[in-house]
Amino acid sequence: MSLAYFALILSVVSASILEIAGTTFGAQLGMAAAALSLLAASLNAGKADYDHYLRATSWVRWVLIVIPIFIAAQLLPAWLALAHPIWTSAYDALGGLPLGYITADFGQTLNALFLALAALSLLGVTITVARDRRRAELILFVLSGVTTLSALVLDLRISPALADGLAAPLGGFGLLLNLAVMQLAAERAETHHALSRSIATGLYGLVGALITALAVYGFSNTNSAVAISFGIVLFLLILIIRRLDLSPLAASALAAAALIGAGIVLTFVFEKDSGSALLRLSPELAGDAKATLERMLADTRWLGGGAGGFAALARIYQSDAGESLAAPSTATAIFVDMGWIGLAAVIAVTAALLLRLVFGALTRGRDSFFAAAAAACLCFALVEAFAGPGLLRPAAAFCLSVMVGLGLSQSVSQSSR
Repeated sequence: MSLAYFALILSVVSASILEIAGTTFGAQLGMAAAALSLLAASLNAGKADYDHYLRATSWVRWVLIVIPIFIAAQLLPAWLALAHPIWTSAYDALGGLPLGYITADFGQTLNALFLALAALSLLGVTITVARDRRRAELILFVLSGVTTLSALVLDLRISPALADGLAAPLGGFGLLLNLAVMQLAAERAETHHALSRSIATGLYGLVGALITALAVYGFSNTNSAVAISFGIVLFLLILIIRRLDLSPLAASALAAAALIGAGIVLTFVFEKDSGSALLRLSPELAGDAKATLERMLADTRWLGGGAGGFAALARIYQSDAGESLAAPSTATAIFVDMGWIGLAAVIAVTAALLLRLVFGALTRGRDSFFAAAAAACLCFALVEAFAGPGLLRPAAAFCLSVMVGLGLSQSVSQSSR
């Protein structure tokens, strides 16, 4: 598993660091490393690794492949009644078989499929290699280091690439991961590890939390700050329930109160603006961009116009061919690309993983901070998807996939006993 572990780390680090640097090949290198890690894990995995994967993904195993299957279906030939209208125009002009594709941009959707498969591969490989607690800790440190470095680059205003929506998700993930590092230090101190090492680990997490908090609350929009606050509350809620050893009734009452509070906050935030619900949390749009997006949303079919094809679809609606309309939020892009069915599927997958991680964190014991941090990251991502486009970037998607895999892996013990 050493090669799989090395390729896993290379995938996350290369995709994140190169994208921060503004290069164009970070995603390709990250996908190549993800494929290598999957191949190495497949060749070296034993029965114990396989059994651990099955336990870690119990009742969410088949949910993980819903999104790649949906994207792949957009690339299959379909009757013109289901295909994008652009293929109807092509059939009217050229004739041939009355077939087309759901996607309007075959190349971009194929690239989106490769990204989804890479993210899914990283999640699965992480579940396997993080079975060992020492490797799980190292992965946590690598993730917190990469995201903290990203936040530091933003704080120092070195890279303009981070300002383009990537700062909020990486900064938010970094803050939650550093909280997990601090909890790791506390667990080590309680189990009589070297006190100096525990203090050093705690200081590392504290400094990282301060750096990432400055990036999120100082340089991101207000709605992103609200999103990360939900993640922090969930992490602390899990910690309180476990530390106080609350009864199921008391824990349910506390969780219900938190859900009611979250609902009130979200209702207030959504009602501050008018128009489509998908645009109410996203940043303000200049000029005619909002009207253009409203038309795109109104014309979106059930199955969307093709994953990854937002930019190509936007050019159809723009009067100025020289302008480039970017998606204001991840949810908007998913809705346009995959329709309301695709958006509902993404939300359902996220909710299923979130519930699995929360229950895993509450039953795990002293290693619960892995699953708690992963659940908090998913909670943050669910709200952040409506507030900004950063989760569309490969660096953010890969970090989230590895964190979820880490949480799932450490939500169960190494053996069935």
